[in-house]
Amino acid sequence: MNELTKPGYLHVIINHLPIIGLAMGIFAMAIALFLRSRAAQITALAVVAFAAASGPVVFITGEKAYKPIRKLTDDAGSDYLDEHMDRAEQTIGLFYALAILALTGQFVPVWWPKTGTPIFTLTLLLAIISLGAAIYVAQPAGKIRHSEFRIERTLSTAPAEQ
Repeated sequence: MNELTKPGYLHVIINHLPIIGLAMGIFAMAIALFLRSRAAQITALAVVAFAAASGPVVFITGEKAYKPIRKLTDDAGSDYLDEHMDRAEQTIGLFYALAILALTGQFVPVWWPKTGTPIFTLTLLLAIISLGAAIYVAQPAGKIRHSEFRIERTLSTAPAEQ
């Protein structure tokens, strides 16, 4: 139970929420579009809002874990850690914007129904972009402590045997 007080441990536990949550939310949004159901849209927007709101929580735990994890890594791992943190800092704003937009899409159409479809569509587009950003941030993270993921694969330059 003591592990739950460590930011690095918390970060590892929750770091997949934005990726998996956004993937599920995008899938739910596609279903809602197909069904043309406002109830399905609200549910999908709630999933997206939750996933997007988890992004800043993951970011904060990552910031708190940065120094302790840096002490445990080798030189290459430190480089990947720096890259991971730089990417997170560059993209965190997308998650705040997406959470706000997804919440807006749930409530604004109650008063202005014609705004529902445009806000929903914009939210879907931003969710797709944010999912790409989450994957971009995560890509160097696995290489921080796992040297087996650092192997660069290159194509053989030898001519093909006939």
